[in-house]
Amino acid sequence: MEVIKIYAEEIVKQANNALTFDMVIKLIEKPKFSEQGDLAFPCFTLAKKVRKSPSAIAEELANKIQHTLFERVVANGPYVNCFLNVKEVSRNVLQTILSQGSDYGSHNIGNGGNITIDFSSPNIAKPFSMGHLRSTVIGNSLANIVAKCGYHAIRINHLGDWGTQFGKLIVAYKLWGDEETVRNNPIAELLQLYVRFHSEAENNPELEDEARMWFKKLEDGDKEAHRLWSWFRKESLKEFSAIYSLLDVEFDSYNGEAFYNDKMEATIELLSKANLLSDSDGAEVVDLSDKDLPPCLIKKSDGATLYATRDITAAIYRQDNYTFKKALYIVGHEQSLHFKQIFLVLEKMGFEWTNEMVHVPFGFILKNGKKMSTRKGKIVLLEEVIKEAIDLAKQNIEAKNPTLPNKDEIAKEVGVGSIIFHDLKSERLNNIEFSLDEMLQFEGATGPYIQYTHARACSILRKAGRDEILNTDGLNDIQSWSVIKILIEFPNVIKKAFEQFEPSQIAKYLIDLSQEFNKYYSRVKLVAEDGDKLNRLALVKSVTTVIKEGLRLLGIKAPEEM
Repeated sequence: MEVIKIYAEEIVKQANNALTFDMVIKLIEKPKFSEQGDLAFPCFTLAKKVRKSPSAIAEELANKIQHTLFERVVANGPYVNCFLNVKEVSRNVLQTILSQGSDYGSHNIGNGGNITIDFSSPNIAKPFSMGHLRSTVIGNSLANIVAKCGYHAIRINHLGDWGTQFGKLIVAYKLWGDEETVRNNPIAELLQLYVRFHSEAENNPELEDEARMWFKKLEDGDKEAHRLWSWFRKESLKEFSAIYSLLDVEFDSYNGEAFYNDKMEATIELLSKANLLSDSDGAEVVDLSDKDLPPCLIKKSDGATLYATRDITAAIYRQDNYTFKKALYIVGHEQSLHFKQIFLVLEKMGFEWTNEMVHVPFGFILKNGKKMSTRKGKIVLLEEVIKEAIDLAKQNIEAKNPTLPNKDEIAKEVGVGSIIFHDLKSERLNNIEFSLDEMLQFEGATGPYIQYTHARACSILRKAGRDEILNTDGLNDIQSWSVIKILIEFPNVIKKAFEQFEPSQIAKYLIDLSQEFNKYYSRVKLVAEDGDKLNRLALVKSVTTVIKEGLRLLGIKAPEEM
């Protein structure tokens, strides 16, 4: 039962289908003040359609709309305001959540179709830094959200395991590296070599030429170059696996850039047959001037391929193998031009599915207001941050609840959850300032605050001996109604998060729900022995269900004790 959906259906019917259901759903809002009602429909868009004043239309609709779930519907200027039947709606909402459990809020928008999600995609032979966190957690959350909306999410880690950086690393290793030192501490040592290469190259530009030469050797199958590259890749994947395990992130494919080495000639041939390739100082490009974009470089003058060639090839491969309904690329906003070029080239190649390819950009993680840089060694290692967060979470838990069982496991869930929530609570295009202290606060808009609210609600149910509640008659008081109104919104919030590819919609919702529930907890004796005790516990149970599911969609665990 979704009262927002029912209200939208009534408006569509009484407006004689002048607006579509989807248009009405997007227009419905919450009134600014509770005394104005529970739902409001602004009539401005409808007024343009039927050429009447918004106030006149509001009056007409208010007089026509009737439903057992609506106590009354009134016109308030150009708005149609709906006052819900508190007892009936609360019974329906709570009963729906109790019966559906974690399925509450699910949609079947996707009807089982595939969505490929390209996310995380760290570069091998470099440490997994905080800079990689955003793509990883945004992508993982979006994979959960699209699955909640009825799609099959295909999680792809398009590893950065090819490119000129490996020529640089090979040169650095041959000049300054030591095999035993690298084997003892591979990622840290490889990072040091990479940083040293860029430092030395500032005074010795010939190193860049040598790096390009070694990468060309790698592309041509040189045994020594390939041996070093394979070693660097293997050691990197070990570290990445440990990080993904801590974050509880999994992938369906680790096919990185190197996977497409033997597939790019077919792409270049397709481009050639479509007469899209042109010469530019010996390089092969696709002209995009008709869309005011710079040319897309397909092959360098020395024959080396580029990111664009691989991404075009990868898109064709994914459509051939997964028949995706949508393809999402969770990559920083600084790559926006690159994806505009890629999508346009695929469109020029005649692939209609290009319209369903979406670049989902995001801002930077900043340290002291500045972007982290691997080249200059200004990075914060994600694994170190996670371990520190877990240690601090354990200290907080021991101070608050020293007898808590499974402290280590809960500290891990809280520490990791705090990092993920700190990222996802902000709109993805915003830059985020890294602050471990802020992440781990048990008060305010933080992951631990949401988790603690869930644990508190679970504790109430345990003490009442009512972990499982099957039925409810609903509630009719103002305090519970404030919480129930937020529970009503959960399905719509999930839909918005999917449509906008914006996990922060869910994170902000969880903050609102937790704050309202904590007010409820402080004002009402939840286990008082009266006729509404079981109904209040049904509300508490519904809150635990929705918070746990909301956190799951963000990729965060919901401890039952803290």
